[in-house]
Amino acid sequence: MDEIKAKGADVKFVDLGKVRIGFCQACEVCHQGPDCVLKDDAKDILQCMLDADGIVLASPVYLDQVTAQMKALLDRSSHFIHCLRLMGKYMAAVTTSGGGSGDATAAFIRRYAVTVGAQFVGVVHAPMPLRERILRRHESWALTWSRRLPAKTMWPEQVQAIEEQRKHFGRIIAFRKDQWPYEHKYWQEKGWL
Repeated sequence: MDEIKAKGADVKFVDLGKVRIGFCQACEVCHQGPDCVLKDDAKDILQCMLDADGIVLASPVYLDQVTAQMKALLDRSSHFIHCLRLMGKYMAAVTTSGGGSGDATAAFIRRYAVTVGAQFVGVVHAPMPLRERILRRHESWALTWSRRLPAKTMWPEQVQAIEEQRKHFGRIIAFRKDQWPYEHKYWQEKGWL
């Protein structure tokens, strides 16, 4: 992380275990306007994701899945999903566990990335206990990843999956334009409808 910062990157670290994030209530108010009815830390964290060029979602592996805290945050990002708000951004996964592989957790994060329009650059799994060779390999991966941001690397299969996602939600947004006016307006402004 220090080498990435030394190259001029601004890095913001958020420990989801130390913030307050409520569970989505499925009230659909976020589709009608930008604000959630829950007043907690999710809004600021989601704004940080919108402001970032690259996002690393890191999670210990609990029963082959991300933590409840991360799932609660991602559940609160429905506007990201319906409007592909992270299009043009990059996302990576970091997982750790005492014995599991992290594959299912990384697959979930990869699917989330494509669902919100981000290019998924890869995953690092750090099994416990951490060993020096693993840390060196992951540091090298992080530097490679950070170089891809300015180069705007695109993966054709992900671009296609994102486009399919956009078409899928385009039909939903057009159908629900009266129930979801905020998101419908966003789509109109993007020229997608």
